[in-house]
Amino acid sequence: MKFVSIPMEAIRNFVTQSLAKLSADTLGWLAAIALHSVTVPSLIALVTGLSDKTPSLDVVGLLYVGLGLLFLRAVVLKDILNIITIGAGFVMQATLMALVLFK
Repeated sequence: MKFVSIPMEAIRNFVTQSLAKLSADTLGWLAAIALHSVTVPSLIALVTGLSDKTPSLDVVGLLYVGLGLLFLRAVVLKDILNIITIGAGFVMQATLMALVLFK
């Protein structure tokens, strides 16, 4: 049975350099998904008739401003995953709002 010798310095470099960037990118991506999820439950309840209360206009407006700024940041950084995620979220939000508005 052969054992592969991996230097500890290589492991330390991986953890300090690659893992930190991966975690920061993952947290940014999850933040975009969480922001998109803010109004989804109330819009789905409105579409299905479980509620007649719409989300507050200031909450929706600030949500879109925040997501727009995250989208611009992703474009400047050329972060394709966040561009696709935020763009798809905008399309889904617009679809749900259109279903509510034109119901």
